[in-house]
Amino acid sequence: MAVVGRKKEGLVPEPSLRRLPVYLAYLKLAKRRNQEFVSSTHIARDMGVDPTQVTKDLSYTSIVGKTRVGYEVNTLIDVLEDFLGFRSLDEAYLFGAGSLGNALLHDHGLEQYGLRIVAAFDVDPKIIGREIEGVPIYHMDEFEKMQDRNVKVGILTVPAEFAQNVAQTMATGGIKGIWNFTPIRIHLDENVVIQDTSLYAHLAVMFNRMQNITPS
Repeated sequence: MAVVGRKKEGLVPEPSLRRLPVYLAYLKLAKRRNQEFVSSTHIARDMGVDPTQVTKDLSYTSIVGKTRVGYEVNTLIDVLEDFLGFRSLDEAYLFGAGSLGNALLHDHGLEQYGLRIVAAFDVDPKIIGREIEGVPIYHMDEFEKMQDRNVKVGILTVPAEFAQNVAQTMATGGIKGIWNFTPIRIHLDENVVIQDTSLYAHLAVMFNRMQNITPS
């Protein structure tokens, strides 16, 4: 059985943090296949990652696999979910309930990763006052009044030209972590964590790679 120690102190490199949820998804599939143990070699082979990189990534959680057996799947799932913060449920506000925001409101899988959207804000009178998937839509002006809930996470899906101003409003209102889906680089004080998720950038990478595939 794997041995679990204290979490290591300090920041985990971002590339490792990006890979850990991928490992977690892989492990959950292994669990559904009734697989009890998995090695870093198996993970590396199936995920296209070097085995030493898998071991290093997992070492940030302070879990140690058993020699010649590997990691116990159930234990490693528990450790990763705890390490990544997926076991506790954080409330979040959504800013911008247009097409992308609407899609996120319909994404019930977010709660599996520790995030629950409890309210959304917009300026479109056609949707203000409505509920989408049980989440009420308020006017942006209502945000400050609702911060008695002490929500610290904000999801930014407004049109690009409004991104910086809305982000500033979010920060002023007490939001400490912004998940930014806009293509704009947000500039705020360093006490606000900003995580950019650029759909368009990844789309550009995919198109570029497709154009450079050598025909068989």
